[in-house]
Amino acid sequence: MEAGVRSSSAYAVEAHGLIKQFGSRRGLDGVDLAVPAGAFLSIFGPNGAGKTTLLRMLALLSRPTRGSLSILGVDALDDPDALRSRIGLISHKSMLYGDLTARENLEFFSSLYGEPNRARIDELLRLVELDHRRNDCVRTYSRGMQQRLSIARALVNDPDLVLLDEPYSGLDPHAAELFDELIGRVRDGRTFIMVSHDLRKGYDMCTHALILARGKVVVCAEKAQIDAAAFRDLYLATVGMGVA
Repeated sequence: MEAGVRSSSAYAVEAHGLIKQFGSRRGLDGVDLAVPAGAFLSIFGPNGAGKTTLLRMLALLSRPTRGSLSILGVDALDDPDALRSRIGLISHKSMLYGDLTARENLEFFSSLYGEPNRARIDELLRLVELDHRRNDCVRTYSRGMQQRLSIARALVNDPDLVLLDEPYSGLDPHAAELFDELIGRVRDGRTFIMVSHDLRKGYDMCTHALILARGKVVVCAEKAQIDAAAFRDLYLATVGMGVA
């Protein structure tokens, strides 16, 4: 296992034969996945490919119809409660309460995992450069500021696995640059899995890349073993497949 990796398993995520049925349609159709602890996996694919379905499953917000799923060495289907405090989720939606202040938001989310850790909350507010606005209602924040606070919210429980669902959506270039810097600061010792429509950014950030189409894995490999040009061509061809 790599130095600094906090998971007790060599793999942060192991999935075998994941199927998610929505009536007569399969959102996921036999997905196998092995994500090493400490990796950064970027997930690409056309609309309707199953990206969000897979991420919701990893976030314990949805269960597979069939298949097995292990997260951080724990059976996610048998014992999801043992995992919730070890997973953080950052979405294009802030998942914050607009009428609460930044500090109140973090205190609330921290309380879901036990007594609020106020020292950690102060540390996170400094990390995301919002300590000067800690007592302002979140509804007064810009989109970029809300995304920065979303990072703090996702990290308040000090998770081993961080999931990102189109986190750059709606960010201007400066806010996106700040977001990149913040992710870099908290990168060490954690596993990241990101859904992205931005091939260039997602590919630049990742150590491993996955393309989904029609609920199936097209390719999943370590970036060091991927030819970038061939991967781009495969991605473009896959996107041309359209919605499942």
